[in-house]
Amino acid sequence: MPFLPLLAALAFALSPLVAGSFGGFAPDAFPVPQDDPPVQPAGYAFAIWGLIYLWLIVHGAYGAWRRRDHPGWRPTRAPLTASLALGAFWIPVANASPLWATLMIWAMALPALAALLRAGTADRWLLAVPLGLYAGWLTAAASVSIGLVLAGWGITGPIVAAWIALAVALAVAAFILWQRPAPGYAAAFAWALVGIAVQNGGAVPSLTAAALIAAACALAAGLRPARGG
Repeated sequence: MPFLPLLAALAFALSPLVAGSFGGFAPDAFPVPQDDPPVQPAGYAFAIWGLIYLWLIVHGAYGAWRRRDHPGWRPTRAPLTASLALGAFWIPVANASPLWATLMIWAMALPALAALLRAGTADRWLLAVPLGLYAGWLTAAASVSIGLVLAGWGITGPIVAAWIALAVALAVAAFILWQRPAPGYAAAFAWALVGIAVQNGGAVPSLTAAALIAAACALAAGLRPARGG
């Protein structure tokens, strides 16, 4: 088990080299084409994946060689491995079907969140922070996918879909950050929200403002002292 997160992280990081990088769904991948959807972060925001890939590999290597039996690391390995193993196949699925990709990214996000909540407090920068970056971005990305599906299948308009996605993301993030301060999680989540604000700019000022305020609140919650600390 100690080596499985490393192997899964390597497979996950190599997947863009095999399947191609992913910078958002194509507009015509939906029955109702989604051109510049307000729910989707600006393209630059997806660059965070490079940091996430690298930090997860470092996390996996350190855990395998130096923390094989550490009680703060052991409970994270099974859910993290499951999430990363699914992630290794996500890009081909996303290129084929946004609907299946949405279901799959939620199946990745839930065990990633579980891994973060199970992480111990030791080795913060090599344990909780990389898990938080991964889980925080997935929280935003999974919620964005809900918004894209709602608008892309004509269930709601794009702006309403963006508000629903933001509400879902905030509900998940609030639960996680209530359980524990998690700087990595808050940073990745806020990065995504700022990307949404940049995407909308002055076109949807209320959504832009809400995303920026939510990003600031997430950072504040993520950086607060631990309970009893």
